[in-house]
Amino acid sequence: MAACSFNMMFTYVYAGWEGTANDSRVLLDAIRKDDNFPMPPPGKYYVVDSGYPNMPGFLAPYRGERYHLRRFRGRGNHPRGAMELFNYRHSSLRNVIERCFGLLKARFPILKSMPPYLLGKQRRIPIACCTIHNWIKMHSINDRMFEQYSVDATPVEDIEGTESQSNTTIENQQEGDEAGISEAPQINFSQAYMAQMENVRDDIAGQMWLSYNNNV
Repeated sequence: MAACSFNMMFTYVYAGWEGTANDSRVLLDAIRKDDNFPMPPPGKYYVVDSGYPNMPGFLAPYRGERYHLRRFRGRGNHPRGAMELFNYRHSSLRNVIERCFGLLKARFPILKSMPPYLLGKQRRIPIACCTIHNWIKMHSINDRMFEQYSVDATPVEDIEGTESQSNTTIENQQEGDEAGISEAPQINFSQAYMAQMENVRDDIAGQMWLSYNNNV
């Protein structure tokens, strides 16, 4: 699981799970066990895909509505309603994490086919790759791969070749808003706790839709 900024820098990486695990389970494990997990301050949030719960500090898209960018391409496929507009812009922002991971896998092919090292060594490899990724971003002005993957309009599907969700989050602030889609397990949070972020999402979607209609 990883978080990145909009300038394609990894801000948090959590590795070490053996086998596969649900996104929400990994996130909650990181929050509970890692004292260095960067929880967003009040009024800020991570933009996350729908594999994660829509809870305070984590803003997920609407389920059951169009989401991926390619579904909005073509004449007549513009958003039809506040929820679809929110998901479209959410997907546009989430595109940066997919471009970030697309670049990482292209630069470090070992991540696509991990050798059968001991789990402890396997855990360190993606963390090391993300660290080198950040170093290159900070110190190499004309890196060819960053130039290729830094195009904001590059669709998620065109990089990864799939619409599948990634175990990722995207750091964002109150004025920006967007993420990804899939099913998440039921987690026992109180209704009031979950409703807090649902109200934030509805307010953002409503303001977007009002502005969108005023400018059409």
